[in-house]
Amino acid sequence: MNSFVIGDPAGCIGCNTCMAACSEVHKAFGLQSYPRLEVMRNADVTVPILCRHCDDAPCATVCPVHAISHKDHTIQINESLCIGCKLCGIACPFGAITQHGSAPIDAPTYYEHFSFQDAVARDIRTAPNNAEVHNMLAWQPGVKAIAVKCDLCYFREDGPACVQTCPTKTLFLISEESIAQANKNKRELAMNSSPAIPK
Repeated sequence: MNSFVIGDPAGCIGCNTCMAACSEVHKAFGLQSYPRLEVMRNADVTVPILCRHCDDAPCATVCPVHAISHKDHTIQINESLCIGCKLCGIACPFGAITQHGSAPIDAPTYYEHFSFQDAVARDIRTAPNNAEVHNMLAWQPGVKAIAVKCDLCYFREDGPACVQTCPTKTLFLISEESIAQANKNKRELAMNSSPAIPK
């Protein structure tokens, strides 16, 4: 079984602390600073959505350059190999993979004979402001898109930064060890709360 982080919507307050912590630790390690999780909101609830590190990992199956691999009970992306094709994000059933990248300093921000306004006028599925376009559809000249997703902060001894920094403790690292410990705790609780058997 692969390890993964899951959020409990009952306790999430939507503070985005998990996203900030994720961004900071990855940036400090020299990886893309874009958060590997997103706090989703509706009228009633907020909850962080993260990669489930699927055992059969559809993202790894569709990656044409094998930039996504199974390693130490996790599914990892090698940012150096990623070509930004976005197939992994399309294949992910949880919407847990997104694209982020950086532009060269001298990259043009527009083309002489093309604009987003022209694209809209031609009824192409885009928007005048690229910020309004879904991340999987957006593009900018000179930007190499790189897939990012939860990597369980594999480079940190303390484990995922989001779990450690969540103020309401609603993010949990699920692993074979944590499940075994939870089962042990339940058995002990059941034994201690059961009535004594008369002799």
